[in-house]
Amino acid sequence: CVACRACPIGAQATQAVPGVGPLRAQRMLVGEQPGDHEDLQGKPFVGPAGQLLDRALAQLAWRREYLYLTNAVKHFKFVPRGRHRLHQKPTVAEMHACGPFLGREIALVQPHTLLALGATAAHALLGRAVKMEAVRGRWHTGVHGLPVLVAWHPAALLRAPEAQRESLFQEWLTDLACVLARTRSPRKP
Repeated sequence: CVACRACPIGAQATQAVPGVGPLRAQRMLVGEQPGDHEDLQGKPFVGPAGQLLDRALAQLAWRREYLYLTNAVKHFKFVPRGRHRLHQKPTVAEMHACGPFLGREIALVQPHTLLALGATAAHALLGRAVKMEAVRGRWHTGVHGLPVLVAWHPAALLRAPEAQRESLFQEWLTDLACVLARTRSPRKP
């Protein structure tokens, strides 16, 4: 995946960002793609969205070291704007190019449940494009035969109008708590 040229994203990104976490983690959280911070550090969920995820994990009493965190797309897709690199949504073809890597991660970790954070992750795990409003907060059977809960990506909460962020965060916590209820006893790494 480091030298991946299956799609154009790999050529412009700093590095591939593989998943992190213990093998045999009960819960696997799948996001869209690495962001700018993740691309530079080589780890998923370390930027602003990762900080919001950490806040949610603390409120749910989940320990990050018991989770496997990854993304549907392994490289950061962006448009340069001066000194900044602005996030661009990956295409379906780019998501499919990373599909075998995500599939291998799922097979290796063998999680009990998958949490799709955002529409791209939901598409990758459910095998079809989805509208978040229609699938969010509900369990689905994914293409790997595992239960998948779809929730907002933390970056979507960060982009929401300031006045709505806290209520959306509380809704998001409720969705995430469904994963906790389905996998009560944490399996230690």
